[in-house]
Amino acid sequence: MKTDDMIENIRLHAEQMYRAGEFYCSEAVVKAIKDHYLPDVSDDVIAAASGFPMGVGGAKCICGAVSGGVMALGLVFGRKKAKDRRIKQCMNLAKELHDTFKDRNKALCCRVLTKKVKHCSVEHLDQCTRFTGEVAADVARIIERERRESGSFFDAFTV
Repeated sequence: MKTDDMIENIRLHAEQMYRAGEFYCSEAVVKAIKDHYLPDVSDDVIAAASGFPMGVGGAKCICGAVSGGVMALGLVFGRKKAKDRRIKQCMNLAKELHDTFKDRNKALCCRVLTKKVKHCSVEHLDQCTRFTGEVAADVARIIERERRESGSFFDAFTV
């Protein structure tokens, strides 16, 4: 499967889970990335993403999809041992995801992003479904780029 098609499938998977009410934004992003890249990782990681929806537990702070995306990047590129230098790469990639979302949507605050839509309306569902899919696709693009640049799929992964 071509990379663009695969990224599109990841985006659609995340969107479908969110739209169907199976998972909230952060959970759907983490699950879509986990299912595709890290199927042997426990679903407990989805539970770890469960506090981030609606801007961290409903506080409407940072977008849950972005939080889930940062978690997904950490799963792939994060460190598991103290003082591991890969933290710098993971932080750079997380900032890239942050900046990409902010450039595209002009904000990261859930309160700002959703202020023009009524909570639980069709418009709200459509908008947050789009955010969920965009972030899942952005994470997949980052993973694929880093994989290409590293020369080996497994060199990029920490699991």
